[in-house]
Amino acid sequence: MAKGISLPVVTLKGEEAGKIELSSKVFGVTDPNTQAIHDAVVVYQANLRQATAKTKKRHEVSGGGKKPYRQKGTGRARAGSRRSPIFVGGGTVFGPDGNQNYKLSQNKKEHNLALRTVLSEKVKAKKLIVVDSLKVEKVSTSEFAGNLKAIKAEGKTLLVIDNYTDEKSFEEVKKLVLSAQNIATVGLVETDNIAVYDVLNFDNIVISKDSVKKVEEALQ
Repeated sequence: MAKGISLPVVTLKGEEAGKIELSSKVFGVTDPNTQAIHDAVVVYQANLRQATAKTKKRHEVSGGGKKPYRQKGTGRARAGSRRSPIFVGGGTVFGPDGNQNYKLSQNKKEHNLALRTVLSEKVKAKKLIVVDSLKVEKVSTSEFAGNLKAIKAEGKTLLVIDNYTDEKSFEEVKKLVLSAQNIATVGLVETDNIAVYDVLNFDNIVISKDSVKKVEEALQ
């Protein structure tokens, strides 16, 4: 584990606002567990699958009421219905029925290890940007895009937003979401719902100093 993890804190205008001390157990992992990271990504992607694929079985195909041809004398195998899988347009054998279950799971200890590892890599690469606050005064996509440029969040950026607990905090989060959602390179996730896949998929992680402490406490 690395020691003395200290990161600068900036405002949304790019001005310095002090420093923050982070736990080396969470943000200073130096021995990455690649298997845990791989498993976390596989579980995440598997659980996104909707399993809506479906084919029609023999009893679901329309038609087939009339015998296709006479029983004997044709030289062909006997057939009683065009619904048979051997005919074009017939039912499908062993096809997906819409009830597939692709859900996977990963134990909490392994998931937290994977998340600590990828967050540590962001810190090492100086791609974890801590701001004093993610509150915006008004809904403005152009203004928020300027804020991202000011804090040097270039490329794909994941905003870690606080969970709202009352009407006031809901309105604050709402203004941030409305300002950021139309920027193609920006993604949003709540503090308690950060996925390993998201951290890997985005170039930068932007998080408030209060939220980063909440993440730290959850992963200790």
